[in-house]
Amino acid sequence: MKINNVKRKIWSAALVCAVIIAGCSKKPAPQAGAIPVLVAPVVLETVPIELSSFGVVEANMSVTIKSQVAGVLTKIHFTEGQEVKQDDLLASIDSGPFDAALKAAQGTLEKDQAQFKNAQKDASRQEELFKKGFVSQNDYDNSVTAADALKATVDSDKAAVESAVLQVGYCSIRSPINGVIGPANIKQGNIVKERDAAIATINQVCPIKINFTLPQQYLPAIRRYMAESNLDVIVNIPSAEKEKPVKASLLFIDNAVDTQTGTIKLWALSQNEDHALWPGLFVNVTLVLAREPNVPVVPSQAIQTGQQGQFVYIVKSDDTVELRTVVVERTMNGSSVVRALTPGETVVTDGQLRLVPGAKIQIKDGIDAKPQYGTNKK
Repeated sequence: MKINNVKRKIWSAALVCAVIIAGCSKKPAPQAGAIPVLVAPVVLETVPIELSSFGVVEANMSVTIKSQVAGVLTKIHFTEGQEVKQDDLLASIDSGPFDAALKAAQGTLEKDQAQFKNAQKDASRQEELFKKGFVSQNDYDNSVTAADALKATVDSDKAAVESAVLQVGYCSIRSPINGVIGPANIKQGNIVKERDAAIATINQVCPIKINFTLPQQYLPAIRRYMAESNLDVIVNIPSAEKEKPVKASLLFIDNAVDTQTGTIKLWALSQNEDHALWPGLFVNVTLVLAREPNVPVVPSQAIQTGQQGQFVYIVKSDDTVELRTVVVERTMNGSSVVRALTPGETVVTDGQLRLVPGAKIQIKDGIDAKPQYGTNKK
């Protein structure tokens, strides 16, 4: 009797514990034999048609600064690495000898202009006398010839003065473009020669070019889409993937395919207002050919691979699954384009390893079934 009483007490305690545990649980009991899974709906998205590559950033323009006259480099007006504007004074050459040459040329011009005026007056007098018969034809012709010769001399003197003015102007070296100037190769006080070694180099970085390559088989499609509209290019710096991508536009395509690599070169142009890109930088490049609307998209984790190829599990109305073979057209930002799926259908995104066609499933509680795709809806 004591043993039976003890058993009854144990069974009573176990029953009470079971009731308490059941009462504390807020989740519904899973269906018998149902496999817990995560799911997501098939949705229509606007997805880009993209080609990815890598490229190198180039200066839009690169100008080597050299002296056009010989002389002493009296002053450097820039700081190495400085951003300069067009017509900013960069360096000064001693202009003393050129100023003197200019004054001499101007003096010669003034002298010859005076002689020319006198020759013109003499030719006019000779013309009047010739008409009256007081001078011979030969004397009149000589006066006209003298005036014409002095006119040619004056024209030559004017050219000499213009040349001397240019020489003086060359003593002040100015920036031909906006850009960033590099290190000074010649220091102040040195003697520079005409068209000698570069004083410095200026690279234009606003805007800036991106040079990249793509396989030759994409050339027809690129040209077709390029003829329809301007093509966007997205540039990412590999070491700063979390930074905001730099926007650019396709500038032009090379006029020949590289026969050794079977690739075609392309150039994109970015305004680069924040100087995120710099000449010589290696970058990841994405060429956006078009944006295709109303395309069926699912999370990439829904795609499975088996002996018959890629497939997904479709959730049916009776909470069972159907295996459907699919072809992934392209993948981007964690999403896959699958034409064989219909908007509104639901696919399994987690738990597929335990599934077989016709298996009973239960969607896990607390899971948002709406996928977060990387493309923009339109």
